[in-house]
Parts: sequence; C-alpha cells; structure tokens
Amino acid sequence: MIPLAEREQWLEYVDEAVSLGARKSKAAEILGINVRTLQRWRKPETLSVDGRTQRTFTPSHKLSDEERAEILAMANSDEFKDCTPHQIVPILAERGQYIASESSFYRVLSAANQLSHRHASRTPRSRNKPKALTATAPNQIYTWDITYLATQVKGQFFYLYLFMDIFSRKIVGWQVYQEESSQ
Repeated sequence: MIPLAEREQWLEYVDEAVSLGARKSKAAEILGINVRTLQRWRKPETLSVDGRTQRTFTPSHKLSDEERAEILAMANSDEFKDCTPHQIVPILAERGQYIASESSFYRVLSAANQLSHRHASRTPRSRNKPKALTATAPNQIYTWDITYLATQVKGQFFYLYLFMDIFSRKIVGWQVYQEESSQ
C-alpha cells in the first residue's frame, strides 16, 4: 500500500501533466498506476477509511420482530412444545399455514436459546466410562469367558468356562459342561 504523502505527490504530478495537455490515462500509465486508482485516491473518505468495514447490509426479506415473535409463540404452544422445527413445519404445511421455513425456525429458536432439547423424551445424560482395572502383578485381577464347543450333533454344544489372569494372561482354570448354568 502506498503511503498517503506519496499518493498526494503522485496526484500532483498527474494534475500538472493534465494541465500541460497530457491525457490522464497516459500520465497514470507512466507512473505505473491505473486511472481507477487515481479516482479512488481523489475521494477523501477512501484516503483514511476502508469502505468495506463501513458496510451495513440488511436483507429486504429479513424477519421482523413480529414474525420472530410469531415463530416463538408457535414453537412454544402446547401443541408444538415437544417438536423440532423439522416436525413443526410439515404439520403447518398440511394445514395450509406457512409462518417461516424450517431453517428460519431453527435460526430463531437458536437465537432464543430454545433449541437444546425439544423432544418429549428425557434429555441425554453423559455417561462416564467404567473405571479401567490395571493389574501390576500376577493374581490380582482375573477374567472369565464362556466358549461354545461344537459337537457331532448339529445344534448341540459343550460350554468351556475359562478363567484367566489379566497380568500374565495365563489360564488359571477351566471346566467343560454340557449346559450353561450360573452354578
């Protein structure tokens, strides 16, 4: 970006060249800048302020406060208090009623902090992982498993009960039964 003092100097050079009969475009070309750049430099507000930060745009179809209130009233009515916008909008459409789009419902509810949980079910709770057991030596923690062993008869199995030491991963006991039992 060219400093303000240097810009003003270049503008003076161009003005002097134009007053002596040269074209503005040729003077700008000799300086290595565009004519449009000269035009921007001549506007006093562009010398100190970036115009992009001054932009305030409001869409013409932005929801009014009354429309937002109507959306909130409909979403909080007894009929729709447990429904999401994904459910509300089709129900209203079947009745021939249109208040706003589904995304507008989501946007308005989100702005009002009413979107966290809108179902009749309980709110989800975070579950903690079970505490991991760690064995630092043999014979501290054991695990067990039941394995099905196939027999010659289709659909009939033997049940292998296996007990293992977690630290050494050695089998400390096993038994085979004809039926699965808590005994």
